[in-house]
Amino acid sequence: MNNNILLLIIALGLSDYCYAGEAKIYVWKDKNGVLVFSDTPHSGAKEVKLTSQNLTMPATNTDILNEQTQPQKTVFNITISSPEHNQTIHENTGTVYVTSQITPRFESGFTIQLFIDGKANGPASNDSTFAVKNVQRGEHSLQLKLFNNKNKIIALSEPCIFFMRRKGLALGN
Repeated sequence: MNNNILLLIIALGLSDYCYAGEAKIYVWKDKNGVLVFSDTPHSGAKEVKLTSQNLTMPATNTDILNEQTQPQKTVFNITISSPEHNQTIHENTGTVYVTSQITPRFESGFTIQLFIDGKANGPASNDSTFAVKNVQRGEHSLQLKLFNNKNKIIALSEPCIFFMRRKGLALGN
C-alpha cells in the first residue's frame, strides 16, 4: 500500500512537471515599445525559454494595450513685439515696422499675415517682420494671423493699437 501511495505521488509530480513544460510564453514589443508577455502567440513574438517550472502568475487586464492615444495638439501663440501697444510713431514717411514672436516655435510651412485696420496688408508670408509704408496720420490697429501648412488659422494675435504722427505738408507741423 505504501508503494502505491509513493507511485501516486511520483506520478502526480511528473504530470505537473510535464504540464508546466508544455506551457509556452511569448514576448514582443507593442507599438509604444513596451514588452508584452503572453501565453498566446502574436505576430513578431518570440518564444521565451524558461528555466523554472513554477509558472503561476495572476491574470492581468490588457485592455489598456488596445486603447488609442490621441497625440497632444501643440498650441501656438503669436504676439506683436513692435510697435508696442498704444505707441506713437513719429515718422514723416509713414513707415512702420511690425515684428512678431511665435511660441513655441515657427515651423516649416507656416505663414503669417498682417492686418492693418482690419484689412490684409499683402498676402501671408513666412517672414515675421513687416514694413508697412505710407500709413496715414492717426490711430491704427494691427493684428497677425498664423496659418499652418494647410492654410488653417492656428493663432491670432491680440490687436495692437498705435498712433502715426507725421508732419503736415501745408502747415509744417
